[in-house]
Amino acid sequence: MTHLILAVNSGSSSLKFELFSMPDEITLAKGLFERLGTGSALFTLQADGNKYRVTLPISNHQQAADYLLDALVKHGIVTALATISGVGHRVAHGGEYFKDSALIDPSSLAEIEKLGDLAPSHNPINARGIRAFSRRLPQAVTVGVFDTSFHQTLGEAGYLYPLPYRYYADYGIRRYGFHGTSHKYVGETCARLMGRDSRQLRMISCHLGNGASLCAIQNGLSVATTMGFTPLAGLMMGTRCGDIDPSILPFIAERENKSAQQLLEIMNNQSGLLGISGISNDCRDIVNAVTAGHHRAELALTMFTDRIRSAIGGYAAHMGGLDAVIFTAGIGENSAEIRRRVCRNLGFFGIRLNEDKNQRHETFIQQDGAPVTVAVIPTHEELMIARDVLRVGLC
Repeated sequence: MTHLILAVNSGSSSLKFELFSMPDEITLAKGLFERLGTGSALFTLQADGNKYRVTLPISNHQQAADYLLDALVKHGIVTALATISGVGHRVAHGGEYFKDSALIDPSSLAEIEKLGDLAPSHNPINARGIRAFSRRLPQAVTVGVFDTSFHQTLGEAGYLYPLPYRYYADYGIRRYGFHGTSHKYVGETCARLMGRDSRQLRMISCHLGNGASLCAIQNGLSVATTMGFTPLAGLMMGTRCGDIDPSILPFIAERENKSAQQLLEIMNNQSGLLGISGISNDCRDIVNAVTAGHHRAELALTMFTDRIRSAIGGYAAHMGGLDAVIFTAGIGENSAEIRRRVCRNLGFFGIRLNEDKNQRHETFIQQDGAPVTVAVIPTHEELMIARDVLRVGLC
């Protein structure tokens, strides 16, 4: 049976969407709203080889949902809204409550909002998007797909921090991990393209974008990941510092009279590639600056890729070996230079890059006969969301 499923990703000032015919996984339409709340939102819709762009006086997610759904009918993409049988929503944080994607009812929606304490910039917005589409599509099954749920298979020793145990017991302070939908998708896709069962593989997924994380996937399950209690932890990123000595924070606070919120602002928005290079958080700008001989740009790239390489080594040891390394997301999919730098000096692990294939952005970029597969897999979180709507809500 064919189902029309809408995948939705609601951001603070954006709304991204993709409409699928499932289970054949055909994209019927996709697009996004940008600059929501400014009074001059930009709406982009792609369907049937056509692209529509218009600026609209839309100020909130409800208005965006209404306009989108009316546009799907207006452009003949759906004959009626009643033909949409499911809507899947990306939700940033599922805590320990949501160990898998889940049907959304009043009780689960209340839990999503309660978890806003752990993701105040995301979960309340995600809940707003859920309400907006539910009002117009009461007949459709609604499913929440959580960035954290794929990592709920981490062992206790892997998710606990070496703090007094009561902080976990009382406040839920632990490693949750993020980018789970992306890591799960590329892991499954890589295994399929290799002609292997993911349950028999040891893979490391490198989701490298402005936000970046690694995930060790063993037997199809997440067994380790770099992001932690929040997405700030782990790797150096576009504007995030990643892991640092925590004693730095009171040191800076005392000398510069910074509040906790000001320290978070520095670590989240002024650090990483931007903080070291002084140029940009965009990897493309930094690579160009390196070509022009900019020392701090070179330093930023070296720090960024060194940390990724170290994490790969640690995760290979954690799993007792390695079958595949996957590069995905904006940087991972598009930067041959970053892939080259990350794979440098990893030959003893069996990671041997074919530079010609790397420069051509082929799917498999390892040397012939190399024991470890190195893959470039474009992530498709919206498709993973649609699959979960079908699995959880419509099968």
